[in-house]
Amino acid sequence: MIENLAVFFIIMSLGVFFQILKPAEINTDTARHVINTLVIKFFLPALCLKVMSGAVIDKNTLLFPLSAILTIILSLFLSFALYAVFEKFIHLEKKEKGVLILAASFGNVTFLGLPILTNLYGQEAAKYVLLYDLLAVTPMFWIVGTAIASYYGDSQKFSIKEGVKVFMQLPPVWALAAALILNIAGIKLPQILIKTCDLMSAPIVPLMIFSVGMALTLPKIKHTLIAMPAVAVKLCIAPLIAFAIAGILGIDGLAFKSSVMEAAMPTMVLTLVIASRYKLDHALAAFAILFTTAVSFITIPLISLAIK
Repeated sequence: MIENLAVFFIIMSLGVFFQILKPAEINTDTARHVINTLVIKFFLPALCLKVMSGAVIDKNTLLFPLSAILTIILSLFLSFALYAVFEKFIHLEKKEKGVLILAASFGNVTFLGLPILTNLYGQEAAKYVLLYDLLAVTPMFWIVGTAIASYYGDSQKFSIKEGVKVFMQLPPVWALAAALILNIAGIKLPQILIKTCDLMSAPIVPLMIFSVGMALTLPKIKHTLIAMPAVAVKLCIAPLIAFAIAGILGIDGLAFKSSVMEAAMPTMVLTLVIASRYKLDHALAAFAILFTTAVSFITIPLISLAIK
């Protein structure tokens, strides 16, 4: 586990170095956007098709997204409550509070979760990463998360229709739906298509980790104190919530471990996108991503050992 995280740290550091270097011929933001677009529109759908078309559909598969949704909802309520108390002692602007609630509740479950879980538990864990992301985190983020951002932000108002539209237009969602239909129908992919998906999904892990590194920015010391409750919820309390919910629902085995580990992932990089769109504190969002990502290299190994 430590060795794998060290490898991820090196690749992530290269992404940070690329950002600091700022080569004249390449715009860093543009490069990151291109990488993310390629992963989301081409490579990740290939992984969805390969993994889910042949995956075993059992009790754990059906209950797993529900466990993820409940974990996110409870994390949201807890972060709301914590910051309602916290702001009685320290002044928080609305745009800061909105970012911190999002940072505490939505994790980097694919861009960091996929490489970590597949290295921990093998390629079988990819199924649970995709289910956690595409059937729980992504729809909750674009519908509930954008509603929160709109409420606390100073820009455009939230539209459920817009959130659903964004979610339904994501290529991995369509690939997941197609794969599940093929799976239920008992239709196997041709060998040449399986090999194509294998080759296309191979670059996902290094590209995702490199992209995370490119998104990290230098912290502001003043953000450290107000971010602490969000960090505690995201990295420590959310895994405990997932542990309890998965146990109550009767989820076991690899699905149980994946549920807890996915809940332990640091703040979602897309929080930056929502922060910019709805005029939240963009610098604080970047800091939350950096802070939780750095601390997660300590908490993730501890949590993985606790549920081993």
